Amino acid sequence: MDVDALLQSIPPLAVYLLVGGVVGIESLGVPLPGEIVLVSAALLASHDDLAVNPIGVGVAAVIGAVAGDSIGYSIGRRFGMPLFDRLGRRFPTHFGPGHVALAERTFNRWGVRAVFFGRFIALLRIFAGPLAGALKMPYPRFLAANISGGICWAGGTTALVYYAGVAAERWLTRFSWVALVVAVVAGVTAAILLRERTSRAIAELEAEHYRKTGTPAT
Repeated sequence: MDVDALLQSIPPLAVYLLVGGVVGIESLGVPLPGEIVLVSAALLASHDDLAVNPIGVGVAAVIGAVAGDSIGYSIGRRFGMPLFDRLGRRFPTHFGPGHVALAERTFNRWGVRAVFFGRFIALLRIFAGPLAGALKMPYPRFLAANISGGICWAGGTTALVYYAGVAAERWLTRFSWVALVVAVVAGVTAAILLRERTSRAIAELEAEHYRKTGTPAT
């Protein structure tokens, strides 16, 4: 199979819709790999022989992020914190008491800034909209942080990956795959360390929940 021919056959509009849809659904509160889809689309845009435009990718991600968070905010405001109790019973891996407690603690500490910076953290990216609504954060403040965070996250990620992809193609013509492999390994290692740190924090809060209630988090 000719991979280049396969990639060239993908309509750019389909890429934009996929990015906006996945990012939007993730922002709504559904655990989907929005960041992976965004990074993949930005890498596609970095290839000169493909019609995917990095600006289109970034705009699609921003629209998806803002729309998804806003819908999530409305749902959270309508159903309140009991919504997370129900989700925790059905999906303990993603919405367990430890996950909710960590997100709520972050919101209580950082306020509206948690919405902005939450766009860059996988756990908060899922919780930001619904939790802000459940905690009755004023919508104008939420919307301002939501839009600015979405622009910085989507635009920054797209630009960074796009130019990294362009540079990687040039490097590979002059050097070897070693530099690319080292960069990938470093990125994966950083992601694993961050995930482990988050998992430890969640585990501590799960244990605290058990001590207080006497019931397992699951």
